[in-house]
Amino acid sequence: QVHVVESGGGLVQAGGSLRLSCAASGRTFYAMAWFRQAPGQEREFVAYITWTGGNIVYADSVKGRFTISRDNAKNTLYLQMNSLKPDDTAVYYCAAGGAATSVFGAYDYWGQGTQATVSS
Repeated sequence: QVHVVESGGGLVQAGGSLRLSCAASGRTFYAMAWFRQAPGQEREFVAYITWTGGNIVYADSVKGRFTISRDNAKNTLYLQMNSLKPDDTAVYYCAAGGAATSVFGAYDYWGQGTQATVSS
């Protein structure tokens, strides 16, 4: 049985940092990604990474501030978020699947989400 579980969210002031983790179990995945959803808004793509880390893509809104990485030995995905802004406040979701894409419908497995709140 496959499980995908996020952790690491919290409350931080603008300009601060958070590190999110996503532990997967049951199988490994070629592509893993982060998406986020703010209240009243649609889920949006944040970043994805392929198995070897050879293909990494970020949304323009986080480029230069966020870093996605993975530890395949631990089957864990990370998102280091620096220079956080109030607009980054959202529930962050981990997604896993066989295709590296910014389209959320293409991912087969999702975590329950972790809340990140950035105060001004």
